[in-house]
Amino acid sequence: MLGFLVRLLPFWVREPLLIVVGSVFGVRIAYMALDEKDWVLGVIGAVFLVATALRVHTVVQALRARRNPAPAASVDGTTRDTPAPAPAPAPQRPAPAAPAAPAVREKEPNAWGQAFAAVAVFAALGAAVWLGPKLLPSEAHGTPHAVSCPDGQETELPSAYKKPLRTVTGAELCEALNTPDLARLLGTPAETATGASASNNTAPLTGGKVAQPEAKVEFDTYTVNVAVTYNHLSIAQYVKLMDYGNEIDVKKTEVLGRPAVFSSDHTMKIEISLGGASGGPVEQGPLARTLAVALDAKDRGGYYEITVWSTSGAFPDDDVLLDITEKVLPAVPARKM
Repeated sequence: MLGFLVRLLPFWVREPLLIVVGSVFGVRIAYMALDEKDWVLGVIGAVFLVATALRVHTVVQALRARRNPAPAASVDGTTRDTPAPAPAPAPQRPAPAAPAAPAVREKEPNAWGQAFAAVAVFAALGAAVWLGPKLLPSEAHGTPHAVSCPDGQETELPSAYKKPLRTVTGAELCEALNTPDLARLLGTPAETATGASASNNTAPLTGGKVAQPEAKVEFDTYTVNVAVTYNHLSIAQYVKLMDYGNEIDVKKTEVLGRPAVFSSDHTMKIEISLGGASGGPVEQGPLARTLAVALDAKDRGGYYEITVWSTSGAFPDDDVLLDITEKVLPAVPARKM
């Protein structure tokens, strides 16, 4: 249907239109081919550009023919520019009446004007198609927007969060973690977060007296979790406890002027059945990498834990985890001591 409508357009509108459209699509596809190193896209872009070049050649030939028209043949075989042989003298006759004035020739539309107008209009349309995804909001061109964190006012906080000391909530952790730069820091800039959650838990075996808020942001490749434990355990004591745990690849470091430690451990895989039957057993999940950082430079107790894992069992290197931590922790509300 679109091709039929295009063929109905006048030559001096149709051809510039197709030239502009072919140029925009050809250059765009060629750019994508170079960026993605895809030879199939490169061939498609080359086809667009070659077809556009042929149409440019056709328009140039038409313009030359219009500017220098060939002599047209008359009915008696002579051309309009060549005078016919003089006929034999005829008997003298009375002079005929003066011929009527020739009809005024209708002015033809200016080909250059039509071409220029068509190119200008469709160049603007092509620029809009090209730049639209970069200038318009993500909702306008169908790009999925990052997920939002849950509202922190939906549930009542446990009593451990109501102490005089400033205790961050899961919703605040989520807001700090769910940064637009998180996918880039993970090395997967093309991904968009598929889920974000937060909880206001308390630490196990503390009778609900120690706050332990958590937040989690999920991507197709990685999942990132951040938790804060407001106890009296220092990072130095935390490292000693690792000698009795299952942590591997333990490495002490310093982050934002605070003591910190890397460690790796397996996550837990739990299957929950919603059909009434009992779920499966608790299994060992993929390996995760954790960076624990003291709440303050003096390491007086309490720590952040930033953990990264994926279903494939792979995780980024420690420098990536450091970059995430240095981006997230300054955005977390500080605890009043």
